[in-house]
Amino acid sequence: MRLMSVSNKIRRLAVSITLLLCCLNFPHLGLGAQSSNETNSKPVISLPENLDQTVKHEAASVKEQLVEQARNLFERKPLNFNLDTLSKIRDWLLELPSRVPEFIHEIIEESQLLGLVGSLILLGFFGALLYSLVGARKVLARLEALIAPVKGHMPDMYYPYVISLVKILAALIIPLLVFGLYSFVHELIDYNASWFLLVGSLLKLWVLGVLLLTFLGEALLPVHLPIPSNHAKAIYKVSRKVVIYALVSIGLLWGAEAFEVSKDVIALLKFVVYLSIVFAGLLLLLKKKSIIAILPPLPYRIYQVFCNALRRLYYPAILITFITGVLWCVGYRALTEFIWIKTWAVAAVFFVIVVFYHNANGLLKRWIEKKEPRDEVAKALHRSLHALLSFVTITTAVIIILDLLGLLDIIQAIISFPLVVIGNTPVSLWILAKATLIIVAFVFISRLLRAYLDYKVYPSIGVDEGLAYSINTLIGYVFIAIGLAAALRAVGLDFKVLMVFAGAVGIGIGLGLQGLAGNVISGLILIFGRKVRKGDWIQVGERLGYVQEVSLRATRVRTRDNIEYLIPNADLTSTTIVNHTLSEPEIRVHIPVGVSYNAEPQQVAQILLTVAERNPNIKKNLKPKVWFVEYGDSSINFELLVWIDVRQISEREVRSQLYFEIFEDLAKAGIEIPFPQRDLHIRSGLPELSNS
Repeated sequence: MRLMSVSNKIRRLAVSITLLLCCLNFPHLGLGAQSSNETNSKPVISLPENLDQTVKHEAASVKEQLVEQARNLFERKPLNFNLDTLSKIRDWLLELPSRVPEFIHEIIEESQLLGLVGSLILLGFFGALLYSLVGARKVLARLEALIAPVKGHMPDMYYPYVISLVKILAALIIPLLVFGLYSFVHELIDYNASWFLLVGSLLKLWVLGVLLLTFLGEALLPVHLPIPSNHAKAIYKVSRKVVIYALVSIGLLWGAEAFEVSKDVIALLKFVVYLSIVFAGLLLLLKKKSIIAILPPLPYRIYQVFCNALRRLYYPAILITFITGVLWCVGYRALTEFIWIKTWAVAAVFFVIVVFYHNANGLLKRWIEKKEPRDEVAKALHRSLHALLSFVTITTAVIIILDLLGLLDIIQAIISFPLVVIGNTPVSLWILAKATLIIVAFVFISRLLRAYLDYKVYPSIGVDEGLAYSINTLIGYVFIAIGLAAALRAVGLDFKVLMVFAGAVGIGIGLGLQGLAGNVISGLILIFGRKVRKGDWIQVGERLGYVQEVSLRATRVRTRDNIEYLIPNADLTSTTIVNHTLSEPEIRVHIPVGVSYNAEPQQVAQILLTVAERNPNIKKNLKPKVWFVEYGDSSINFELLVWIDVRQISEREVRSQLYFEIFEDLAKAGIEIPFPQRDLHIRSGLPELSNS
């Protein structure tokens, strides 16, 4: 019989699917067609024309793009200097002593142009510049004194980072003030000499240098990073020298450009500076142990594979990096940038994203560990935050890394050709992927919003659990509807096409999915009718349990024995439901008690009331009662009536507790609890038999 039932369901489902396809592909039947007279109208779902040619065209286009990119990689930029440039530099150096009087004369002329006020302002500017070299410590001391009262109001683990941030700000204050003073002077005197404009550029470079050096010092010397201090100091010493050398070199180049040095000399200077920076960077990268020590040990398999691969391939990677750096200096910049983006940029993005995810996940773990182990609402919020964090991290990592590798555009071109045409809209795998991401994002945001409302909002405004569940369910459906609408908007589907699907799905539901449709409709009735709510204690037949979830198809009920039942919603709406907590959670329990006829009824009643009032699970605001029920065959029978909160204790458990206590108190009072007895009377003699 069960096999026949399954086969019937399969057959009905097959018929439904057949009718659905017929409605979609044969609109002239009148189901899903815009007009019953249009017998030659285009099907709602159809395959695109010349699909094979479209695929070949896209493949050829991608191939041409790759070939063009590969050809551009090996283009070399001219260096713009030659051996004559060296001769120019030699001649300039030889003529330099004879041009000293000319330089002095130019300085005197510039001072006359500035005037007395401008010269005093300029001297004040250079005085502030000199003070900045020794005044940073005083500024830092004052800032530390200002934030000292805040120390007691923040966790100890965050205070060192705050101090480091304060040190960075203290180091930047004076350079920024000096640059502000320079900008004020520039606007005041409107002076545009080359050397004066160069000073402004050098001040910007100074601010950048202070920021970089202070950041390196605070990141490595206090060992905020989880690496050994000896490795941190080694990296700091080398990187500090590299940064200072790079800043000084850039300043010299700007000076050469400001004083209108010939372009070939500037090109030679740039070549020398860039090449020297490459060699300086090599000295830093050769400290393998110190560089590898920066990578923190994290418990992720893909990250561990990345670290192991980096350890094994470190020196070959450094060699390739150095060679490509030299190639960049000699003009092969496109090739170098291509290789560096595909290797170090991808590795850096992967590292940053993994560290960000680890730290954010750590914050979530520390937050949930502070909550009670049985706080299910906090756990739900933690799960929602973790799920959204994982989705955002994975999606961001995949998109950025594919873009850096140059694969994102290729994948988009490959999967952008239409697979089907719905109405007049071509649909491709790329469009479906975007629509899926949109829907999934709305689902995760909906879960987070509902969890936050359960955790923070509903308790603060006094919303009961059942109403909160109904509101959350409505919010979930609204977000799913908005997500579907946004996905359809991204796909570009015409909403008229959905009417066809709705009609076809309606036929399928009517023929093959009656049970599912009935459960869904019943679920909506239960959710919004609020006769059965999450948190209610209901009894269906012999089952009494706690309603954990009212979904569209079934209601999940957990008993006190930790047994879960999935009850179809249609069964709940078609049978009598005993809801113990629909209006109030208090129920009255009847405990029958029988005692001997020798007992005093008033004494028995007092004992029963004392036992009830002593039990902590009995509601104190609702007084217990004792009923004298009947005169039984062997006993006089009473009923003890008590009120309990069914959410906290079961009827059987409180009955057991009271029976134990009643038995003990009756025994102490000498009151017998009788049991049924039968008396057998035997006569002493037999009647005499007469002789025949």
